[in-house]
Amino acid sequence: MKKLLNNVTAVIVVMIVLLLIIPLSPFMLDVMIILNISISLIILLISMNIKEPLEFSIFPSMLLITTLFRIGINISSTKNILGKQGVAGAVIQSMGDFVLQGNVVVGFIVFMIIVLVQFIVITKGAERVAEVAARFTLDAMPGKQMAIDADLSSGLINEQQAKERRYKIQKEADFYGAMDGATKIVKGDAVMSLIITFVNFVGGMIIGMVQGNMGFGEVLNVYSLATVGDGLVSQIPALLISTATGMVVTRAVSDGSLNEDTTKQFAAQPRAFMITGGILAILLVLPGMPKVPIAAVSIGLVLAGYQLSKRMEAMGHINEVEQQAQMAMADQESIANEEDSFKDVNNVYSLITVEPIEVEFGYSLIPLVDEGSGGKLIDRIVIFRRQYAQDMGVVIPSIRLRDSSSLNTNQYVIKIRGEEVAKGEILVDYYLALEPPHPEKQIDGIETIEPAYGIPSKWITIDKKEMAEIYGYTVIDPLSVMLTHLSEVVKKHSYELLNRQEVVRLVENTKKQSPELVEELIPAVISYGNFQKVLTNLLKEGVPIKDMETIMETIIDASMTVKDLDTITEHIRIALKRTITRKFCEGGAMKVITLDADLEKSIITSLTPGDQGMYLALSPDTMQSIITQLGEELKKFNDFSQNAIVLTSQVVRVHFYHLIEQFYPNVYVLSFNEIGNNIQIQAVGNIRA
Repeated sequence: MKKLLNNVTAVIVVMIVLLLIIPLSPFMLDVMIILNISISLIILLISMNIKEPLEFSIFPSMLLITTLFRIGINISSTKNILGKQGVAGAVIQSMGDFVLQGNVVVGFIVFMIIVLVQFIVITKGAERVAEVAARFTLDAMPGKQMAIDADLSSGLINEQQAKERRYKIQKEADFYGAMDGATKIVKGDAVMSLIITFVNFVGGMIIGMVQGNMGFGEVLNVYSLATVGDGLVSQIPALLISTATGMVVTRAVSDGSLNEDTTKQFAAQPRAFMITGGILAILLVLPGMPKVPIAAVSIGLVLAGYQLSKRMEAMGHINEVEQQAQMAMADQESIANEEDSFKDVNNVYSLITVEPIEVEFGYSLIPLVDEGSGGKLIDRIVIFRRQYAQDMGVVIPSIRLRDSSSLNTNQYVIKIRGEEVAKGEILVDYYLALEPPHPEKQIDGIETIEPAYGIPSKWITIDKKEMAEIYGYTVIDPLSVMLTHLSEVVKKHSYELLNRQEVVRLVENTKKQSPELVEELIPAVISYGNFQKVLTNLLKEGVPIKDMETIMETIIDASMTVKDLDTITEHIRIALKRTITRKFCEGGAMKVITLDADLEKSIITSLTPGDQGMYLALSPDTMQSIITQLGEELKKFNDFSQNAIVLTSQVVRVHFYHLIEQFYPNVYVLSFNEIGNNIQIQAVGNIRA
């Protein structure tokens, strides 16, 4: 018995197939017809109460089974109609009488309308919806899979949830693909009904007149009644199934069952009821219109809309009160929880954590950051982090983004280790036009200074963008302005972001390729702390630390003769000459400011040993002269596309850099030994003693 129940579907399908062969008595045919109508009603009601198509995932198979069942009943009824002179059961007889009502022509017209409505309107529409849904579901699969992978990698979901989502996506694709094919079965069933009806009518006419010796009027009455009745008992379930098909394939945009969504969404639009009632009332003016029905419906709609409107206002007031109460309770609970939390001294430490990098922005800039509003700042930051890691060999820590009510709505602030290092102001609906040295024409706009490089600029509206580009301006969108400023600040302060933990990660990463080299270097030659200082020295002057193996080998070799970290750093810079040349040289040429030979001698003779190594002991007048001259020479680089560079001898380089770094932090100081031999050097200025 248990095995039979487990295989009940297979048994039913076999019995349906047998209906195509075994003839049924009129009584059994009535039972099968009633059962067919009942099953169709059940399927329709299920389709109306499901919230998503996958809740009725067996529907494509049910379409095939019910269609086969109807065809079996049709064949059995055809055998009875043609073989028993139109006697095919009480249900068919009753249906035929009800529709024909003594008029064969009217009855056939009604029957044909029902069949055509099902075939042309419902079945064809459901077929098209299923086809489109299947195509779009398959097209959207890669994007959905990527979204699941992104949520999984970001920690929003776990592996089990990701697996369930992937399974659901696969099931959706299979379901809509099956529905696309199953709707073709429904369409074929409608066509077949027309053919069977024609066969029953024509065949019955021939059999009745030739074999039964019946008159034309009698044949027409008997066989038309049986044919129409048979067609109706077949088409009513088919119509229900076709309607259910349309219900299922259109459930994609619904949140609840059809009953829930219909009630909720109609009740949410009371104004539509009242406007419709008003329009109906206007029809009363037209002569000949039935006054009582129109007035009744119009008044009913207006009253229903008014009641729904009052109900929505009351519900809105109740919801508002409940929200305020919930917010008050949440605030109290939050305060209580916070107080309880801080009773544990360990939780107080959360208040003193400092973010490595933080960006605060005003309210107007939220659309640039919020991914839900189409903001691309986070995606651009990810790209910048990847590019910076490839260029400099160091990974920038995560950047904390938060809105701040204390800022102007258009302002943003960049913080390093909790302290403000830069700020800017951008206009979201404008473009920033960087003013060229000699523009062809001036363009109207709000004057400002570009925050990253300090270039005179103007905020212009989008309609002036093309004209500004024609005049020679460089036009930048607001997001790029903020990101450029952020990237320049991060590059400038990257040496501050290189903490001990990150150094350990870099060492461990190098250890994967050169384990012996790392074991020889740390801790025998240099500690993690001193290694961090060396890397910091390089990053501070814009030298990439990507070639970690060369840096480590140079430290090992240099440490045999020197212990001063500045001197070791100079050895590393020489070892990285190709990297430095590539970074600061453009097109095989380099424009530089040089130092007079007498000035270099003066600097060398003024070097004095101290506790922290050698330091520069120049007179204040000499230092002031150097700074003033350098400021004048740097103006020449305004017309060049490269960074300002001062070229010195190897001995002087590090001391001259320490002298000018606080006055001109964006000036790079290089030595002759750090530049490739194939580079053409052009001195555009000279600093004298």
